[in-house]
Amino acid sequence: MKHHRRDSPIGDVSYLTRSEHRVPTLVALTERPRSRSELCELTGVSSSTIRRTLAEFEDRSWIRKEGYQFEATSLGVSIASGTEDLLERVEAERKLRDVWHWLPDDVIEFTIETSSETTVTVADHDAPYRPVGRFRSLLQKADQFRFLGVDLALLEPCREEFRRRILNGMRAEIINPPNAARYVLSTYPELCADILESGNLNPLVHDDVPSYGLSFFDDRIAVNDYDPDRAGVEVVIDTDAPAAREWARSVYTTYKAEARPLEHQRILG
Repeated sequence: MKHHRRDSPIGDVSYLTRSEHRVPTLVALTERPRSRSELCELTGVSSSTIRRTLAEFEDRSWIRKEGYQFEATSLGVSIASGTEDLLERVEAERKLRDVWHWLPDDVIEFTIETSSETTVTVADHDAPYRPVGRFRSLLQKADQFRFLGVDLALLEPCREEFRRRILNGMRAEIINPPNAARYVLSTYPELCADILESGNLNPLVHDDVPSYGLSFFDDRIAVNDYDPDRAGVEVVIDTDAPAAREWARSVYTTYKAEARPLEHQRILG
């Protein structure tokens, strides 16, 4: 078979991504050999379309034919892997387009770099509380919880769940600004009394917490935006990627070293 170079790498990328079925076809052939009919069923396109696609892949040396089946070459495996990584990055970026300006650059970087290990939950018109729901699901599974930031936007909708988890033995630590602690103590005195009397919560205050929220759920960390004008959350990003967890630990450790214990009477005074 005659093989030839395309005009440019962009031409190959354009060909591969211009139709929805091409990347899934190449990825499928990296998993195991497959027949043309199997690929038609997998992608939902016609036999003639798959035939043309396979011919183009063969022409680029991305696949080879073995009997009646096709399989990816080492070149094809490399291209499929790189394209999947690119698509995952673009998908993560698309979710962040409307909310990135509320988040620190470090969070944007690790979200894009570790997109396959990271969950981005964004609010929209039809589901404005989706990020809070994600936060609640992480809280329900945690045995240990830590939080840094202004907790009103997330913990208030989850306050009964937070109380239940604390009373059931979840160990927690929260670093809030004094005004947030004052609001929670004065608005929910009975709930706060139960939680504080349990001995499972270590409340701290800091005068200058970051503009975003940082949470630890056992080995998973989460970052959320917070806009005091909206008192709402637009995005929660959670991951167990080691680089992200190391960044989060560093940030939390710095703020905790500067925090002080919550003094109830002084805060409310």
